[in-house]
Amino acid sequence: MTKTEIFERLETNHNQFISYLDSLNESDFEYAFSDKWSAGQQLKHIVLSVKPLAQGFLLPRFLLKIIFGKANRPSKTYEGLVLKYDEKINLGGRASAAFLPKAVSFSEKDKLYRTLRNYLKSIKNSLDNYTEDDFDLMILPHPLLGKITVREMLYFTAHHVFHHQELIKLYLSKKA
Repeated sequence: MTKTEIFERLETNHNQFISYLDSLNESDFEYAFSDKWSAGQQLKHIVLSVKPLAQGFLLPRFLLKIIFGKANRPSKTYEGLVLKYDEKINLGGRASAAFLPKAVSFSEKDKLYRTLRNYLKSIKNSLDNYTEDDFDLMILPHPLLGKITVREMLYFTAHHVFHHQELIKLYLSKKA
């Protein structure tokens, strides 16, 4: 996937997520199945997971290379990254403490939408001057996946929001 295609996928998946959440009434937005997160908490989790990227990509590239190093392997494909993520989840991988959302009320959703959109815009603006090679050379730490390339981190970010939208649909389908 090219840089342009990645940005399109990020935008499409996040817009679909927001549109889906916006279609939920208050009861569905705040409903939590068993010990799972509500739709609002899923939204907050996505915001919490995108925030460090928006902040990190504001740093100069040379500094990211010094801090995290360079890749010693080619980037995985989108499908390969999704497979790795799914394997980690199936082995019991869960969000670390920094990404665990507190309860979210229906009245907070518009603010969270704006915050998420602002973070995504910041990421795109920060990465506009990155080359395709930068996407494959630079690495970042991921709490579940370990060190992954910038390209893989963006693949993850695009898939992650889709994954959580599917979880919301699943949990709401079990609502009595």
